Amino acid sequence: MNNSQQCGTGRSRSRRAELIAVGRKLFADTSYDALSVDDIARHAGVAKGLIYYYFKNKRGYYLAIIEDSVAELVVRAASTHDLPPAERVQHTVDGYLRYAQHHQAAYRAIVTGGVGFDAEVLALRDGVREQLVLAIARGAWGRDDVPLVARTALIGWLAGVEGVTLDWLNHQGLPREVVCSLLVRWLGDTLRMIEDYAPECPAPARSGP
Repeated sequence: MNNSQQCGTGRSRSRRAELIAVGRKLFADTSYDALSVDDIARHAGVAKGLIYYYFKNKRGYYLAIIEDSVAELVVRAASTHDLPPAERVQHTVDGYLRYAQHHQAAYRAIVTGGVGFDAEVLALRDGVREQLVLAIARGAWGRDDVPLVARTALIGWLAGVEGVTLDWLNHQGLPREVVCSLLVRWLGDTLRMIEDYAPECPAPARSGP
């Protein structure tokens, strides 16, 4: 690839990213059905043909926005670096809740299946679950291979986390720190239960009462 092709590819990626950023703001305040491609193009300040060029149609645009949100959610939740195991778990859960709090429309779309329980959005949600299971496994045990019993228990915990988070977003009755503490303690109980079934996956030591 020559320099002009590389510059063209870079501009194309940049323009696509700009359109996704616009869409994330639009869909945060307006329902999917209420926005037309003409509306999107007007807000983005582009010809609607550009939306079709990059995303084929409104649904493709919506899915690209959700996929971008999924990537951010996973990165934010799993960026634990070199923290001790207990702090990694705390950081992962807090990052997850922070994302949900500040990107509520995207979070709801991810965990509830998007528009009409869209199969592709549900597949993205399942991908998030798998990546978060991996993040927890790395944080708790420093390993990527997860025994089936551990995966099953962690998927159950994550499904509960989604329900708790949605309820928290709807009511906003508790500070994020309290919700995080509850979920971390619940995860600790789950990890100790996993240890009973899979001793090769020891639970991190308790960091508090």
